[in-house]
Amino acid sequence: MSYETILYSTEGPIATITLNRPDRLNTIVPPMPDEVEQAVGRATRDEDVKVIVLRGAGRSFCAGYDFGGGFEHWDEYLATDGEWDPGKDFAMATAPELSPTQKFMSVWRSPKPVIAQVHGYCVGGGSDFALCADLIVASEDAVIGTPYSRMWGSYLSGMWVYRLGLARTKFHALTGRPLNGRQAAEVELINQAVPFAELESTVAELAADLASIPASQLAAMKLVVNQAYENMGLASTQTLGPILDGLMRNTPDALEFIEKAESDGVGSVIRERDGRFRDYSEAPPELQPDPEHVIEP
Repeated sequence: MSYETILYSTEGPIATITLNRPDRLNTIVPPMPDEVEQAVGRATRDEDVKVIVLRGAGRSFCAGYDFGGGFEHWDEYLATDGEWDPGKDFAMATAPELSPTQKFMSVWRSPKPVIAQVHGYCVGGGSDFALCADLIVASEDAVIGTPYSRMWGSYLSGMWVYRLGLARTKFHALTGRPLNGRQAAEVELINQAVPFAELESTVAELAADLASIPASQLAAMKLVVNQAYENMGLASTQTLGPILDGLMRNTPDALEFIEKAESDGVGSVIRERDGRFRDYSEAPPELQPDPEHVIEP
C-alpha cells in the first residue's frame, strides 16, 4: 500500500508510522488522518506486529493543522458554496468515519501499544494527536503546546485535560504557553525526555521491552487503563472540543486572522499572535528546537 503523507514500515515485531511532510513540518492535511488510521489498522491486523512507533520525518513531529491556505483543503466537509457551513462542520467533527480527531484516536483504540517519538515542534493538532499515544518519549528541546489557545481553535482530543491536573491544564489552556520536552516530562504530560541523540535508541529499547511481553497481556493492560479514562468522560470531551474548534475558527477575530494569513503570510499572523509571549517561533533561539535535529525516514 502506498501513502501520500506518511511512511509505513515493519522490522520484526515493531511497526513504524512516520508522518512524511518534512518540508511543511508534517502539518496535517488530507489524507493524513485517513492514512494514519489505515496504517494503524494494518499494524493491528498484522499478527507479527506487537508495538507501533509513531514519529515525524525531518525537523518536527507535527506542527499542527496546515492553515496556510485557510482551511480550503477541508472545504468538502466544512463549506457549502464556498462559505463555512456549521452543520457540516459539526457533523464532520463528531462522526468517527469523518473526524480527523477520531482517525488519529485509532492509536488509542488499537490493542497494541503505541509509542510517540516526539522531536522539534509538536503543537496544536499535532500535540492533540501525539498525546493519544500510550507512551510518549520526546527530545529535551522539543516544543509541545497549543498556540490555538490564543486564536483559531480548541482542544480536540482532550488529552491535555486528561494527562494534566486542573491547575496545569487551566494555565496551558488559557495562556497557550508551551513546554519543552524536559518540562513536559517533569509535569507528567509525557513519559520521558532525553537528549535528541538518544531519542531513537531510547524509543527502540522501549519498543523492544514491550515486544517481549505477550500481546494479550499488553492488550489487557492497555484496555483497562483506557477504559478508566473513557469512564471519566473522554468521549464527551471529544464531542465538545472539535465542535468548539469549528466555532473558534469562524469568529470575527478568527476570520480576520485567517484573512491576514492569506494576504500577508502565515508568518505575519504568527508573529502577531505569539510575539508578546516570546514563545514558539517567536522565542529566542535557545528556546526553540535545534534545527539540526532531524529524523531521517
